[in-house]
This record gives sequence, C-alpha cells and structure tokens, in this order.
Amino acid sequence: MSAYFQYGDEEILYLKSRDKKLGEVIDRIGHINRPVDTDLFSAVVHHIIGQQISTKAQQTLWKRMNDDLGSVTADSLLAAGRDHIQSFGTTFRKADYILDFAGRVKNGSFDIEAVEQMSDEEAIQALSELKGIGVWTAEMILLFCLQRPDILSYGDLAILRGMRMVYRHREIDRMKFEKYRQRLSPCCSTASLYFWAAAGGAIPDLTDPAPKIKEKKRKEK
Repeated sequence: MSAYFQYGDEEILYLKSRDKKLGEVIDRIGHINRPVDTDLFSAVVHHIIGQQISTKAQQTLWKRMNDDLGSVTADSLLAAGRDHIQSFGTTFRKADYILDFAGRVKNGSFDIEAVEQMSDEEAIQALSELKGIGVWTAEMILLFCLQRPDILSYGDLAILRGMRMVYRHREIDRMKFEKYRQRLSPCCSTASLYFWAAAGGAIPDLTDPAPKIKEKKRKEK
C-alpha cells in the first residue's frame, strides 16, 4: 500500500481562510494523493538518482535498484560498489555521491537519525552538506519523506509556475514569493501540492501568464 503526504480538513480550511484564489483552486482540484517515501536513507538515494532526469526514468532506475539489491541500505549499496550501481542506469558521479552518503551513514560521520529531530532549517543545512544534495533537493526530502508541513521552495520551477498561474503574475520574484509564503505558513507543504497540480495542468483553463521563454534546468551542486 502506498503512503501519501498527510493533510486534511485543518490544513485546507486554514489555506482557504488565508487565500481566496488558492482556495478556489483547491475546490476545483480536490484532494491530492502525493506519494511519499517514509525511509529517510532510501529517500536521499532516490533523490540523488532522480536529479536532472525525467520522472519516468527515475522510476525505472529506482525499480532496477530495488529489484537487484532487495532493499536500498548502506550495507547493500556499499556491497554493490560503484560499477554495479552505475549499471542500473545512473552516472558514475551519482554512484559516487550515493556511495559517499552510504559510507558516511555506515561509519557514523553522518547521523541520519538526528536529521529527523532537527528543525527545517537545520535539516536542510545538514542534508545539503552531502555530496549531490543541494538546497532544493533537501527541501523535497523534507516534504516527501519527513512530511514537514511548511515547505514551499523558491528553487522549484514548477512551484513558481503554479504560483504565477494561481495569482496571475508574469513573474514571481523573491519579494512576492515571501509574501505568499508568509500568508500560507504553517501549511506551505499542502499549498505546494496545489501549486504543483496547477502547474501540471490539473485545471486546463488556468494558463501561465509568464512570457514564453525557455526555462533552464536546475543544477544541483
């Protein structure tokens, strides 16, 4: 059985009371079941392999890794080694990032259990110090693994697109973003689900007011 990001009437009523435009979008889309990975170790690996590839490619690679290893753990990855991990379809660089992470968890230099007890800011900092994990990836791990309730990422292009569509702005600069983030806090993660859904075409007549330009792919360090 799949696990989904947990939210309910409390979050929805709060967001609708704070933001009429988002409330209308919520009513039109309805409840969103967004899968989460509740294991922090595997979530970090999953996000490393998924960077700069399509969701479909990520799913295919992840299935290969799980089918072959049985379970994605520090021990199974370290036993597999660089060439074996790369053979699943990822790059050697990502394989090195994964092995570095697994090695640090194994030798205790990265306390993965401590991350779960950290504040959002502390957890983002700790995760983004890992090789292959930038701030945006750390934010996604907090949302889709730890299920932190107040994550809204300025570094996510789809979030910004969804916000443009909902609020009818040609651009969402940092000042506008912060205004909406403060308005929607402490339920930003639920709001994020609806911005993503809007950006993905959940409401066909809701268009993007931004000028037609090519969006560059995000680069993680």
